Amino acid sequence: MEAPRKLTYEELINNYGPRKFDFETTRDLESFKGLIGQERAESAIKFGLGIKRAGYNIFIAGEEGLGKTSYAIEAARKIAETEPTPPDICYVYNFKDAKTPKALLLPAGTGKELRADLEGLLRALAGDISKIAGSRAFEMKRLFIMRNFHERRDFLIKLITEEAKKRQFGVETTNQGIFFMPLVNGEMINEEQYDALSIDEKISIERVSEEIQSTASSIMEELRKTEIEAKNEIDKFEYGEFLNPINRRFGALIQKYSGIPDAAEYLKDLKEDVLDNSDDFLDDDEPDEQLRSLAPWLPAREREDRFNKYQINVLTDNSDLTGAPVIIDYNPAYSKLVGEIEYDNEYGNLNTDYMKMRAGALHKANGGYLILQARDVLTNAASWDTLKRILKIGEIGIEPLKEYSTGLVVNYIKPQPIKLNVKIIMIGTPYFYDLLDYYDEDFKSLFKIKSDFDYETDDDAQTCLEIARFVKKIVTAENIPDFTAGAVAELLNYAKRQAGNQQKLSTKLSDVYDAAVEASEWAKADGAEVISAEYVIKAVEQKIYRNSLYEGKLNEMIDNDIVVIDTTGKRVGQINGLAVIEEDDYMFGKPTRITATAFIGEAGVINIEDEVHMSGHIHNKGVQILSGYMGQKYSQNFPASFSSKVCFEQNYSGIDGDSASSTELYAILSSLSEIPISQEIAVTGSINQFGDIQPIGGITQKVEGFYDLCVKRGLTGAQGVAIPIQNVRDLALKTEVAEAIKNNKFSLYPIKCVDEGIEILMGIPAGTPDKNGRYPDGSLHAKVLEKLKLFYEKNISSSDKDNN
Repeated sequence: MEAPRKLTYEELINNYGPRKFDFETTRDLESFKGLIGQERAESAIKFGLGIKRAGYNIFIAGEEGLGKTSYAIEAARKIAETEPTPPDICYVYNFKDAKTPKALLLPAGTGKELRADLEGLLRALAGDISKIAGSRAFEMKRLFIMRNFHERRDFLIKLITEEAKKRQFGVETTNQGIFFMPLVNGEMINEEQYDALSIDEKISIERVSEEIQSTASSIMEELRKTEIEAKNEIDKFEYGEFLNPINRRFGALIQKYSGIPDAAEYLKDLKEDVLDNSDDFLDDDEPDEQLRSLAPWLPAREREDRFNKYQINVLTDNSDLTGAPVIIDYNPAYSKLVGEIEYDNEYGNLNTDYMKMRAGALHKANGGYLILQARDVLTNAASWDTLKRILKIGEIGIEPLKEYSTGLVVNYIKPQPIKLNVKIIMIGTPYFYDLLDYYDEDFKSLFKIKSDFDYETDDDAQTCLEIARFVKKIVTAENIPDFTAGAVAELLNYAKRQAGNQQKLSTKLSDVYDAAVEASEWAKADGAEVISAEYVIKAVEQKIYRNSLYEGKLNEMIDNDIVVIDTTGKRVGQINGLAVIEEDDYMFGKPTRITATAFIGEAGVINIEDEVHMSGHIHNKGVQILSGYMGQKYSQNFPASFSSKVCFEQNYSGIDGDSASSTELYAILSSLSEIPISQEIAVTGSINQFGDIQPIGGITQKVEGFYDLCVKRGLTGAQGVAIPIQNVRDLALKTEVAEAIKNNKFSLYPIKCVDEGIEILMGIPAGTPDKNGRYPDGSLHAKVLEKLKLFYEKNISSSDKDNN
């Protein structure tokens, strides 16, 4: 029997270990810009940014830390610089419908310019009108109109008073109207006196009052007509007096904005309203007492409210923007996304107007690009449904969330919506992409471009140089010392370990970034002027130490034989398997004992974990594959009737995955053949029904987990791990482990099939059948077949006895 093949040190350090660079420190390099190892994703993003059609929004999918957001911002800004600056979004008073504020789209920077021009015009116009209104001729004419009204009014009131006096009633005139009060001894009584009257007297008074009201109704109607005529005459007079300055001021402004139809049309509407309400421009806050006594219908005015409807709400001001906007929103709550309308609570009443409208991210990004995180959108109430609805209808409208979600109407205005012209770039993990794809039928039609970020890239000279330049970028950004070539090499080795592949590097450059920054802190503590390899190694080791509390507790239990694992000797039906435990961003290997018992029966392979509902679907599948292997291997000439129970000892949290299926098989074969298994060798790898070994994940952590245990127990030189041959390229072992293998203190056995593992673990040939299907005497398969035949014969014998 040939000795099992072991991996050599040279195989382990293929593209892993010492590296050669053409620079001494990163001082010799330029910072890297762009993506590393993401050519496919970069191409998709550039295509998506270039196509200007509805539905061609972009979803960037990839694990955290791959630089998705940074690149999306950089790429969007680069193309945005070449695109036109979008118009300002302004809202103004709608003179035709006050509850529907009007949207104005004005060339960038025009919004605040028009607002300033209009404010200046209104101030100037107020001065013009006040000057005219302050002239003696104006006052005299206005007073003449009101005195004519006053004389007519007094005459009509005199008629009413005389009519009332005949019925023993007096007349009281207030701003609220004309009232009739009974007379007692020629004097009008007050409320207390009225309350003291008898019921009969009150009834008589009410009857007479109704008669007076009926008689005086025609006179009062004439009075109302007189009031209206007087007001119209005053309005007509003021309109004529103020027409020239209003025309002059507005004419110049309308001419200035004649090239912007929306602005010119708005100014014309505003001018007409100013003409209709020109008295609002008078300086006095209220009519003087003389005018109020002559014209009580004139309303009191609060000066600060006079010109509110003439203001311009510049919702988005693009005056300082060059090119298209790129907006990044990390809090896309409903109101942050579509904007909001603020309300004033006045004595329990919610009041608002168009000046209380606030822009949302979609307004700010209109004409450009909006970058969102999928997690943020999906975890904010109504945000995804709102975003989807807006993308479908192609309009941005501001509506309150309460109305949107509950149907409660709390909005007193409904702003005119604006056309949507935004490309959405949504960023998230593949989980969120799959979630939206599965549950939302509209998702694919709205996000037609998918950009997949790879988690690894080839470990070649070009990529290594790019990462070295990325380290230079970190140096510049963080203002830390430069890295030596050796320190960069250690960062690359760290990226290789993160990738878990000898020919690959992890593209999760956030890990490299963190390791570089932390290395700089250790170098700073020593006062080092450059960051050498030792500081990178220390930074990585310290990060592992910070995250390895659970691993330390588990190792402590193994050391104290609370968790029982043997690393020497041989045992029948017992083998060391390897599992991987992952906590946050830290993963480590955990040795675990697997046992199997075999006995007469017909149940086949029984998975104890499944019996107690602690086994996942994939692990259950692996156990079923074991039954397939046993059947095709040993049941060609007679039924292999047996029962075997397989167990992961001291497993209290459940198990899943099929990476231990080969390990379980070795334990079953050992139990059936009664050939002991070496406890110095741990095993990992899945199998198919023909006994071929298949690759698994976490190989580096599994090997190192068993190695660390053996080191604590004392290396014997015979200890090692049997691994799938396909996983050799995935090994990215610590230097310590590689050196132990180099010095023959620890071994790795790459195997292709179960038979190779049998010879490594049990020290006897697996056995190859001859042309008659017979295995050589002394081989493991011969011993297993012999035991199964014995079980079969005993089953037959027992069955015959039962029948007799």
